[in-house]
Amino acid sequence: MRRLLGASTVVLADLDARPVAVAGPEPDATELAALLAGTYEHAGPVHRPPWAAVPLIVAGELSGALAARDAAEAELAPAAALVARSLDHAALRRARSRITQAELRTLRAQISPHFLHNALAVIGARIRTDPDRARTLLNDFADYLRYSFSTQGDYATVADELQAVQTYLELQRARFDDRMELTVRMAPEILPVAIPFLVIQPIVENAVRHGLEPKPGPGAISVSGFGEGPLCVIEVEDDGVGMRPEEAGAILAGRGGGRGGVGLANVDQRLRTVYGPEYGLVIETAPGGGTKVVIRVPKFMRGVTTR
Repeated sequence: MRRLLGASTVVLADLDARPVAVAGPEPDATELAALLAGTYEHAGPVHRPPWAAVPLIVAGELSGALAARDAAEAELAPAAALVARSLDHAALRRARSRITQAELRTLRAQISPHFLHNALAVIGARIRTDPDRARTLLNDFADYLRYSFSTQGDYATVADELQAVQTYLELQRARFDDRMELTVRMAPEILPVAIPFLVIQPIVENAVRHGLEPKPGPGAISVSGFGEGPLCVIEVEDDGVGMRPEEAGAILAGRGGGRGGVGLANVDQRLRTVYGPEYGLVIETAPGGGTKVVIRVPKFMRGVTTR
C-alpha cells in the first residue's frame, strides 16, 4: 500500500484516532490526531500537507481512516475504498461464522430426546439377553454423543460425518430388531471434503423418525456420495411413507411442525449461510414413495476447512 501510494508513511487508524497499523516512520501523535479529527468531523477527505486522510466506510458505517504522508492524493481515495472492501468482507466472514455457530448450538440443543430415550431403552433391554451387544451399543451411544457435542470446529470431513451416521444407524437398527436395511456408497474422492459439522446426521434422523417409523414392516435407508465436477453430492434416501411436495417446502421454511422441520431447516440454513443461497437442501418426495434429500456443495471453498 505504501509503495502503491508513493507515500513515506501510511497509517490505518480506528475511530479513536489510534493507529492500528503503520507502514513507514511513526507519525507525530498530535499531528495525526488533529488530521483524523477533521476527517471524522467532516466524514470526508482532509488534506493538510504533507498529510492526507480519507474515512473508511464499512457496511455503511464510519469505521476508521486511511492516512498517508507525502502520498499521491488522487490515489488515496481508491486505496481507502480497497481497504474498506477488505474490511467489509472480513466482517462478513466473521458474521457468517457467528451465525453458523449459533445455528449449530441450536441444533445441538434440539438433539432428539425421543432418540436418546429409545437408545437407552434398547441398551437396557439387551443387558440381560445379549450383554456383548449391549456393550457394543453402549460404546456406539457414547461415540454418538461425543461427536454430536464435539467442540473441534465448525466443519468436519465427509468421512467423519459418515462415521457418525453409521454409529447412529447401528443404534437405530438395534431398536428395529435389525429390520432396517442400511446401504452406504461413498466415493473415496469426497471423503476428505470439509463440510459443515452435523449436516448429514439430522437428515438421516429425519428419514428414520418421519419416514420409516410410521411405515409398517421393514425399511431401508441409503446414504450415497459422489463427485460431480467441482461439487460434492450427498444423498440420503428412504423408502418410507414420504410426503406431499408442499410439506417438504414447509419443512425447509421451518414450518414443518412435527415433521422434523427444525432439524432440516437448520441444516438448510447453515448450508446457505456457508456456501450461498443456491446451495440449500433439495427434497424429492411423494406420499407413499419415500424421500430423497440431496446436499450439493463445492468440494473446496475458502474458509471451509477442518482444524
